[in-house]
Amino acid sequence: MKKKILSVLMAGTMCTTLLAGCGGGKEASTSSSSATDNAATATDDNTLTVWCWDPAFNINAMNEAAKVYQKDHPDFKLNVVETPWADLQTKINTAGVAGDLSTLPDIFLMQDNAFWKNQISFPDVFANLTETKAFDFTQFAPGKLAYSTVNNVNYGVPFDNGTVIAAYRTDILEQAGYKVDDLTDIDWDKYIEIGKDVLAKTGKPLLSCQANEADIIMIILQSTGASLFDDKGDPNIVGNETLKKALETYKELKESGVMVLVNDWDQYITTMNAETVAGTINGCWIMGSIRAAKDQSGKWAVTNLPKLAGVGEQTNYSNNGGSSWAVNAGSKKKDLAVDFLAKTFAGSTELYDKILPSGALATWLPAGGTEAYAEKVEFFGGQEVYKLLTEFASKTPKNNTGVYYYEARDAVAAAATNILAGADVDSELKTVQDTVNFAMGK
Repeated sequence: MKKKILSVLMAGTMCTTLLAGCGGGKEASTSSSSATDNAATATDDNTLTVWCWDPAFNINAMNEAAKVYQKDHPDFKLNVVETPWADLQTKINTAGVAGDLSTLPDIFLMQDNAFWKNQISFPDVFANLTETKAFDFTQFAPGKLAYSTVNNVNYGVPFDNGTVIAAYRTDILEQAGYKVDDLTDIDWDKYIEIGKDVLAKTGKPLLSCQANEADIIMIILQSTGASLFDDKGDPNIVGNETLKKALETYKELKESGVMVLVNDWDQYITTMNAETVAGTINGCWIMGSIRAAKDQSGKWAVTNLPKLAGVGEQTNYSNNGGSSWAVNAGSKKKDLAVDFLAKTFAGSTELYDKILPSGALATWLPAGGTEAYAEKVEFFGGQEVYKLLTEFASKTPKNNTGVYYYEARDAVAAAATNILAGADVDSELKTVQDTVNFAMGK
């Protein structure tokens, strides 16, 4: 089984490349370099090395964290090495197989949906953060925290917020006689009912999604607290009534015309920016793409997503995407790495206020109480969007990603395509489970 997991990890590195593309006091001593640098960690006892991707987002957040930490630790330095997720995954694989953790940095960023697979495959790589007692993990959104919690042990410090939003064009809704309040705290049946009316009166669907992707289905599933895997990591697909209903809802969305499918990401963004749809449902990071259409300022509003009635927890909250910081268990400066993360990403409202303009929304709940998070955002009609998202995050149910999350998600996407073409839902669920069992070597 371990060999099977390792082979899947190595094979999955290439496909996760596409997912990775998902600014007081004394000036901090920070530096950024490329992943071609030879040294994984610095020899200086006061310098931490961090691997992560995206200069404008993750790297910026780390450098701002260094400035915050340096106020009480003036000798502290940070070396941030820009490392694409696919490269980072390969390096974790190599270090884990070889048992040589010296090739890894002190801190590295993990994609949330890959956390379980990596921790279970390479348990010696990840520091147990629960036993350090340096963190109050109850201050993080439970749905986010679950991604880096394996067997009730915390191995990651949650970072960016993938809380799901439903964003709507208020002017288009008004043409059909609706307000955002009419789409708040509703279920999918009501959403489809309103969507049909909006489509009939304006010619615009409420929703667009990428064909052959399962994001909206996974969003619906997590909103109920359900998962593709059980607590033991075994597939929970055949007989999963929540998943079945989510797929049936997906089919109804498409057949009713309320949802339109497009071929790729660029086309998906264009449906919003070119005003061909009246809304979208996705992780809150989608707001950056929405705001790219500056001429639409004041015409958008944000609320929660519809709930799936009759099954599970029936909430209006979910998550899609995100990442968390991990500490190298073999780092000689593990204590410093832990203290740094505890005092910044798990302990500083100042940090989260500083990185908010970059779109880095906190899942550390105390950050939601600051003035910065209470800012009224003109683009979204003057809503206190950031405060709202922190509230949504706190209400998002947990789910079990399992070791084979990506394999299961891809199989569900294939099943959804077949169901739209007329295939039987139960038969497709059986195929999904067989596919996942094969990947697991069962």
